[in-house]
Amino acid sequence: MKIHEHMGYELIEKIKNKELSIQEIIQSHFERIKGTEQLVHSFVHLTEDEALKEAKKLDEDLKKGKSIGKLYGLPLANKDLICIKDTPTTCCSEILKDYYPPYNATVIERLIEKGGAIHIGNTNMDEFAMGSSTETSCYGTTYNPWDLTRVPGGSSGGSGAAIASGQAIFALGSDTGGSIRSPASYCGVVGLKPTYGRVSRYGLVAFANSLDQIGPITKCVYDSALLLEIMAGKDPLDSTSVNRKVDKYTEEITHPIENKILGVPKEFFGEGLANPVRTSVNNAIKKLESLGATTVDVSIPHLEFTVPTYYLLCMSEASSNLARFDGLRYGKMSDNLTGDVFDVFSRTRGDKFGTEVRRRIILGTYALSAGYYDMYYIKALKVRTLIKNDFLEAFKKCDSIICPTMPTTAFKIGELIDDPIQMYMMDILTCPVNLAGLPALTVPCGFDNNQLPIGFQIIGDYFDESGILNIGYQLEQELNLYRKIPPIKNGGKKK
Repeated sequence: MKIHEHMGYELIEKIKNKELSIQEIIQSHFERIKGTEQLVHSFVHLTEDEALKEAKKLDEDLKKGKSIGKLYGLPLANKDLICIKDTPTTCCSEILKDYYPPYNATVIERLIEKGGAIHIGNTNMDEFAMGSSTETSCYGTTYNPWDLTRVPGGSSGGSGAAIASGQAIFALGSDTGGSIRSPASYCGVVGLKPTYGRVSRYGLVAFANSLDQIGPITKCVYDSALLLEIMAGKDPLDSTSVNRKVDKYTEEITHPIENKILGVPKEFFGEGLANPVRTSVNNAIKKLESLGATTVDVSIPHLEFTVPTYYLLCMSEASSNLARFDGLRYGKMSDNLTGDVFDVFSRTRGDKFGTEVRRRIILGTYALSAGYYDMYYIKALKVRTLIKNDFLEAFKKCDSIICPTMPTTAFKIGELIDDPIQMYMMDILTCPVNLAGLPALTVPCGFDNNQLPIGFQIIGDYFDESGILNIGYQLEQELNLYRKIPPIKNGGKKK
């Protein structure tokens, strides 16, 4: 087995047993990137020299008997909107191409500075995390390693593709309406969206503050549990982070699930769900029942309203958050500007923001404007509460909720980019989780006839990450799909 085909926990054991050095592992992954990046395009910035230098230092520390953190120098890919000091963090937008953060995000401090992971580069994403396909990046599209003519999901598509193609062991993403779970599902890997407040958002360039959450994308559930143990916990720099004990996730995932009651929401299996997805998810449910879990029917009656509710709220928050990017306070100003300050603002934002970002700012500003605030924004907040209450009622009957992650497998590049309504509808099974602030995990549960991965979503009650990781781990071990490797063949895509 090649180095990049191992799970993170396996490489940690090999480092401990002196079977592999950290330098060998980092070098192997950069060789993998060089061999696949031209086809996949996962990264927008690589830090090879710095990573190899850090690997050498950690190897020397190990020889001296020093502690180097729980992640033992394994390669970490970072979504390009999580700040790393003195490293380009651009949100894949023209307006931030020259931005070098003067500080580290809290998750970077915990995973790299304390946990011992090695940052190998920043991954591609939809501009300012606004998209479901990683087609809106100013750096160009990322391609799905299973079929290079298809999207990897979004907005954390670069992170999902990097893990699936063996370019990194761990990756960070952010999830506002499914942006971790969508690429994890489409790329056949594991994606975890923690409870809102479980992981600090300090250093995350905000899209929608009440919805955003940072989480891991990995090859297996154990590695996600390991990262969450290190990432989670109260942060005085983030007032929305919750002061709550962090569980020993890596220990709790191995517990049997014979006493678990799993809720199956009928609305998540309705019209629009592709038949291969329905079949694979139903087979996975049977596997969980064979492990001793009990399934019950539950209902999320307001599911049909989640997409308009979600997009009203996230666009409104985006219009407020992105107001700072005007070329004067933050961001790169357009060239050859003339006129007053309003012309400068307008030209810069028109030139430097992409089409999807401009669309969301305009719609969000409209929803917040005088005369429409109560009609749209306040009404969306009320419906959000109804959706949250639907989940609270469901959890009175079950421990976790199980359902598909995405309604279809990965669609063709260019297929939906000019049809925003249809693109937004792809989030119908993921965005309810963000509206309610709940944790959710996606694990691979099968493949369709085109050998495209299918994701199985496990939604937990508040701060029950240990419960959903436990279910996901047991299902993963039973299905044994997590070691399947994508072909990364040129299926018609031009180099």
